[in-house]
Amino acid sequence: MTKRRDIDAVRNLSGDIWNVAVDEYQGGFLKRRDLLKYAALLGLTGFAASQGLGGARAATAAGGTVRVGLGQPTKAIDPVSVTDPASIGVLSQVGEYLILDDPKDGLQPKLALSWEANETASRWTFKLRPGVKFHDGRAVTARDVVASFERLVDPASGSSALSAYKGILSKGGAKLVDDETVAFDLDGPNSNFPFYVSSDVYNAVILPADYAGDFEKNFNGTGPFKLESFRPKQGASFVRNEDYWGDKALPDRVEIKFFDDEQAQVLALQAGQLDVIPSTTRLELAIEGNPNFKLLSVQASSHDQVHLRTDQAPFTDKRVRRALALTLDREAIVKGLLKGRAIVGNDTPFAPIFPSADPSVPQRKQDIAEAKRLLGEAGVPNGFEVTLTTERAYDIPDYAVIIQNFARKAGIDIKLNVLPQDAYYGSATFGSSPWLDSVLGITDYGHRGTPDIFLNATLKSSGAWNAAHFNNPAYDALLLDYSKARDLQAQRLVAGKIQTLLLDETPAIISYFSQYSRIVSSKVEGVRFTAISHLLLDRVSFVQA
Repeated sequence: MTKRRDIDAVRNLSGDIWNVAVDEYQGGFLKRRDLLKYAALLGLTGFAASQGLGGARAATAAGGTVRVGLGQPTKAIDPVSVTDPASIGVLSQVGEYLILDDPKDGLQPKLALSWEANETASRWTFKLRPGVKFHDGRAVTARDVVASFERLVDPASGSSALSAYKGILSKGGAKLVDDETVAFDLDGPNSNFPFYVSSDVYNAVILPADYAGDFEKNFNGTGPFKLESFRPKQGASFVRNEDYWGDKALPDRVEIKFFDDEQAQVLALQAGQLDVIPSTTRLELAIEGNPNFKLLSVQASSHDQVHLRTDQAPFTDKRVRRALALTLDREAIVKGLLKGRAIVGNDTPFAPIFPSADPSVPQRKQDIAEAKRLLGEAGVPNGFEVTLTTERAYDIPDYAVIIQNFARKAGIDIKLNVLPQDAYYGSATFGSSPWLDSVLGITDYGHRGTPDIFLNATLKSSGAWNAAHFNNPAYDALLLDYSKARDLQAQRLVAGKIQTLLLDETPAIISYFSQYSRIVSSKVEGVRFTAISHLLLDRVSFVQA
């Protein structure tokens, strides 16, 4: 009876859309945590907080310096144009978003206190947190928020977020309502829009309205730490922001050192010179079984997408595309390449962690006999030769070899062309980028809290990252239906259709969704991070010997 009363108490918090989610929870179709994440999406932040999310933590002593190792930023650190993990790690000490997409608790209020949509989800209104100040002492107002998003959607600004906002938010869409209220008039309905103003779009840091692109001079943000010193190519240090709007940071300082080589990072960690470093499979082997270190992981929607260019031979025939996908043993890839720290993918961006994913769609599994049958039906019974072009980064070269070996079982001869990362991406525009122009390639995509960006940018006909050159009007129409869906049942219904269509067409192979990890010293507690490289260190404390 207790659960029944609890359900009745929350059923009418936000109308029919919320009630559908409550019904799904009561029927066992939605986990409690997903219900709370959905509450945050709808702007029911008070309800989420009342259920123990995003707030209280055990009291612990303040003090000390957290020492962090990161790779080299690829260019000057500018929130508008940043893309690399090291720069995001630095930026997250000082910069903040309207909303944080917390890996554990979902959307959490930061500079926005609450948000709500109109009936069609084409306008979203955000109430801002009062009393927030930039590090230079100026108050944060709605004008700063409007200017921040207008900058991000301006093609002339050099914004790296243009691909995320394409078809979602255009210049002029962010509007001032009053000093503490901002409205977003979208290009079309989008029920997941709060994710687009969250940390999921890592460029969406709120900056002063008069920001002139000189971020490295003062790192002027609103976060729990503020700049002490910055040394290009060497590192940066930050001190506790005593004027922070929320709970003051526990550590006195954060000291970040940049490294050219990942092996040097693990050696510095082992020598006691660092407390936190990024994680790779090779580095994890170096600390395996050592009680002085621990591996922290969060499940993510990160994946390495294999694109099959649908407008060029041999992949103009979907039977050939499906045949290649059927050669892969996904469970073996997860167990071997990723040491079990991933979940199997089904050749669509709908990771199982997304509540809107339809779990009833059959999982694709290795079937060499069927792959050979499809190749014969497509007129290439003896297989074919093709070049796979990809980037020398992370585990991708090893993944390319695995694909090569599996494909050989069906007679497909894959030659590998592994390029330096900057050469692979080129100018990141069609016609001058091996990423976007290659017939077959592998590209890493970082975590997002919703599949929308993957669905639109990588597979929509007009998508900025559509390396498969996939042009399917039925798919594009389903994307519109998905964006209009206002509750989980409706989203899942459309998601199932999208998943089924992509399995049939196979413009891309997504065989796994990775976990995201950090290696930390056992002497520190409270290290938090997102799967998009944000490093949240304000709650870190040190274990006393």
